[in-house]
Amino acid sequence: MKRSFGMAIVLLMGMSAMAQLNPVNWTFTAKRTGDKMIEVEMKATIDEDWHLYSQIQPEDAVILPTTFIINPNPLFTLDGKIIETGKLEKFTDKKLGFSANQYSNTVTFVQRIKLRGNAKTNVTGTVEFQTCDNKKCLPPRRVSFSVPVK
Repeated sequence: MKRSFGMAIVLLMGMSAMAQLNPVNWTFTAKRTGDKMIEVEMKATIDEDWHLYSQIQPEDAVILPTTFIINPNPLFTLDGKIIETGKLEKFTDKKLGFSANQYSNTVTFVQRIKLRGNAKTNVTGTVEFQTCDNKKCLPPRRVSFSVPVK
């Protein structure tokens, strides 16, 4: 009985440590680029030896691409798709037989929006992403964001 209890404690501690591991930090900002035009910047800072995956993946990829959901708002419209900028790395795992598009260190995602008026509002949404290092992949995570727009 003591042995089973001890194993359960060790297992829970390991799961807790894995749940607390967060190798990606997000910052969300908005800047005006013209009359009623705003760029919402979603920047990921990635810990050393970790990778964040691109929105666009090869067909054989088995990882989750980074995806954004921007909540509808009657005060603005989206202007195009989200653009990512950073040093894209093309990774191939020959043992497992898949490839992936990934980033290390930092990557910035930008969504342009067009305001319908001069009212203050927030751009809200979520980003879902997966991160891996050379030994393991973490379960997908979701981060909510709210960016004030003036």
